[in-house]
Amino acid sequence: MLNGFLNIYKVKGMTSAVVVARVKRILRQKGVAFDKIGHMGTLDPDGEGVLPIALGRATRLFDYTLDKKKVYYTEFVFGKETDTLDGSGTILVEKDVIPTEAQIMDVIPSLCGEIDQIPPLYSAKSIDGRRAYDLAREGKTFELKPRRVLIDQIEYVGRVGDAFAFRITCGGGTYIRSIARDMAYALSTVGYMQYIRREVSGKFDLESALTLEQLENSDVYGGLVNIESVLVDFPSYNVPKGAERLVLNGVKMKLGGMPEGNFKVYVNDELVGIAVKDDQGRLIIKTRLQ
Repeated sequence: MLNGFLNIYKVKGMTSAVVVARVKRILRQKGVAFDKIGHMGTLDPDGEGVLPIALGRATRLFDYTLDKKKVYYTEFVFGKETDTLDGSGTILVEKDVIPTEAQIMDVIPSLCGEIDQIPPLYSAKSIDGRRAYDLAREGKTFELKPRRVLIDQIEYVGRVGDAFAFRITCGGGTYIRSIARDMAYALSTVGYMQYIRREVSGKFDLESALTLEQLENSDVYGGLVNIESVLVDFPSYNVPKGAERLVLNGVKMKLGGMPEGNFKVYVNDELVGIAVKDDQGRLIIKTRLQ
């Protein structure tokens, strides 16, 4: 049974769900056994780039990878705003104000750090059990609450025709389309995201990404990224001799030398899960990986 990750390069025009379905079909055609599959962070249909796919027990790590650093190359167009805040939408507003590069550099610092960001109306956010993009397409009126996100860096790259290019490093859950909107407003104009490519998602980058065609024509096991390599930044803890069976049976135990926060727990040098100390200092396996 397959357990681990595939680093897939998603092309423009495909949804993340379609990519998962294609990977599932390829694996089945190759006779590769797996029980679960899912992507680790949606990429917009019009976006391209890194889309990590989890298989088997690796699907249990979604919450641990969600907030990992992402790096995007993106292009913003100023002077127009679309309903979707990207190039696929309908232009709603035009404003005859195009900022200079110097003006853009001046506002970038105000958009970085921990900020409250309002998601685009055309997003997968849930409103009373329905997706925001469905409500938006139906012309319904609604508001999305701002959410706290971390934007580490916005690097101005240069001009690409009428657009301005940036490389953005941020935490999970950040909407690049919202950055385009907010940057434009800070520059007293309007704007939208013309193009986006995800270059890094946690431990996955463009250099090691496989297209669906490459996956189809290659050895799946050769492209498989093991679970431990994705958790390399987590501290490790080896369960002492004599406590192995109790820990594996879910008994909460006080053991010496445990790290703080989430850590990898090993029994007889085998990774068995992600653990944490409870408020009484006892080891608890939060996520089983065995």
